[in-house]
Amino acid sequence: MRSALSIATLALATFIAAPSFAQQAEPSATEKRNKEIVLDFYEKALNQKDFAAASVYLGTYTQHNPNAADGPEGLKNFLAFLKEKYPQSHSEIRQVFTDGDYVILHVFALREPGTRGNAIVDIFRLKDGKIEEHWDAVQPIPEKSANTNTMF
Repeated sequence: MRSALSIATLALATFIAAPSFAQQAEPSATEKRNKEIVLDFYEKALNQKDFAAASVYLGTYTQHNPNAADGPEGLKNFLAFLKEKYPQSHSEIRQVFTDGDYVILHVFALREPGTRGNAIVDIFRLKDGKIEEHWDAVQPIPEKSANTNTMF
């Protein structure tokens, strides 16, 4: 009985001492720097479509989107495509999450004004202040939704 009581007391003490899910740890200096890098990169690349300005943040830039070419040259070609075909395209970052060397963006992207656009989750991995890898998941915003929640 005493053993069970000791275990229960230890479990309760651990639960009380553990941080709550509602509490967020203060971002580290690296996380803050990574966030700033990705936000500036995203603005220069996706909104300004300026590869030269954005490329200062690129490392090897391994691309995990199967529809996009790999490396900095792949990004350069994608931005040239956007500039030519969708010069008014714009992306609005709605949420930013950091976790060590990872920065995750929840983005509302419009290729053309007057369209519904896409909800995008972009994931970047950085190393030594350079963007090394990129993943994304793109979901078109439907005309009708099965619920009353927004995608943002």
